[in-house]
Amino acid sequence: MIPTCAAQTPADATSDDDFSSDVLKGMARTPKRVPSKYFYDARGSQLFEQICEQPEYYLTRTELGILESNVADIAAALGPHALLVEYGSGSGIKTRLLLDALDEPVGYVPVEISPSALDASVENLAEEFPDIDMLPVTADFTQPVDLPSPDETARRTVVFFPGSTLGNFEQAEAISLLRTMCIEMGRNGAAIVGIDLKKDNAILEAAYNDAAGVTRDFTLNLLTRINRELDADFDLGQFDHRAHYNALAGRIETHIVSRKDQTVRIGECKVDFARDEAMLVEYSCKYSQEDFAAMAAKAGLRVVRTWMDSNHWFAVQMLERA
Repeated sequence: MIPTCAAQTPADATSDDDFSSDVLKGMARTPKRVPSKYFYDARGSQLFEQICEQPEYYLTRTELGILESNVADIAAALGPHALLVEYGSGSGIKTRLLLDALDEPVGYVPVEISPSALDASVENLAEEFPDIDMLPVTADFTQPVDLPSPDETARRTVVFFPGSTLGNFEQAEAISLLRTMCIEMGRNGAAIVGIDLKKDNAILEAAYNDAAGVTRDFTLNLLTRINRELDADFDLGQFDHRAHYNALAGRIETHIVSRKDQTVRIGECKVDFARDEAMLVEYSCKYSQEDFAAMAAKAGLRVVRTWMDSNHWFAVQMLERA
């Protein structure tokens, strides 16, 4: 069903209006859809941190283990005097590991759409790395960004994109983002990208359906945010979280599912949901080594190094221009 006032969303949106516009446009689609980037309000970010601690959610600890075991080798492959550009504000241990291991990095450029997250990241890292030029950029990293120049000339620009976040994009979007990396790293640059690898379906589905229900709370918190910020009246008790692995598409597909026929108000709009109707809120794509190499090639990049865990569940890939 189409929201009764979907056409009233503003064209020249501010960031708050972007949320309203994206939600109402998503409600008018078939199937309904809300971008996963809106998961991360303050509560959503807290819940995601809890997800990373769940025993079923192997991704964070596996990638961290790869970095801890191989960070010296990664830093050597990248070389001295690098400018590190991170997509998203990396205030966590992965960023610290790489900055600490690099040979005299000249600067750190976190690209983050949220000013508050960006400020917190830079404040924490600046205390630990006073000799590294901190150059935060408030921007959407999916679009090309004019990168600031550090005081000292960099020998190469390195884009750091951990966390398998690339998998949240559909293939065409992921290739476009890799092309953006290719442009921003320059002729002699490199990228370090974390990707989740294809594996047994049961392992994959358990990671997104933890027994404690934290992922369910995280997913449904999106409705809480819509209620709070867009004056909506979603009844969270009448919606469920569902995540399943689509083997043909090679991705986890996460939906919010209506438990009954119901009508929800979002501001002045009314949106109908049928019983068992599923609203898509996230893709989490999984790759084989061959899948990822082929996708990178379409973006003008090639895989030059790969670091994996002993189970071959996750890979950290180093890319350069083809």
